[in-house]
Amino acid sequence: MSPVSAVDEAELRELIARGELDRATERAIRTYGPELVGWLCSMIDAEADAYDAFSWLCEQLWRSLKRYDGRCSIRTWCYMLARHATSRVRSAPGKHREILVSEIPSIVHAFDDVWNTTKVGARRAETVYAQLRRELDDEEQTLLVLRVDRGLNWSEIALVLLGETAEPEAVKKKGASLRKQFERLKEKLRERADEQLKDG
Repeated sequence: MSPVSAVDEAELRELIARGELDRATERAIRTYGPELVGWLCSMIDAEADAYDAFSWLCEQLWRSLKRYDGRCSIRTWCYMLARHATSRVRSAPGKHREILVSEIPSIVHAFDDVWNTTKVGARRAETVYAQLRRELDDEEQTLLVLRVDRGLNWSEIALVLLGETAEPEAVKKKGASLRKQFERLKEKLRERADEQLKDG
């Protein structure tokens, strides 16, 4: 985590400890929203569905911060919610839902600002790497993005995949397993990229 992120995390935790959940939610959306939108857009093909997922994520963030216990970073917490949002939208694609956080103007403004400034950049041009990544299953895509693009550690990724109720021993075991899976995944991608580049 960069020094700026460490400062942001400390400030977010302080807001939560003081019970300022609306402000903490807005701050978390502004801090981590751009990378979450990028991840959602890479995992969900339809922009409208990615929008719905981000909307649902923001609502759930606001609702869930009261039970946040500090076992993981708020960034990791957000990725757990993003993963749930992805699953939820994929189970009912094209079913557009209204933004449920509309009664809290500051959160809605943060949502709109982050979505509107990030979505264009999130839909970057096709590359061999992006094509290959889409061929991976959900867990492999999540692993790749969270480790390579977002720099989360193995325990944080394990928590995202297992969920907030996971026991510490299960998180540790999953983290070790993910490290091995990641090495195999890198090798697989390298081989497939080489093949495509030769053929192309």
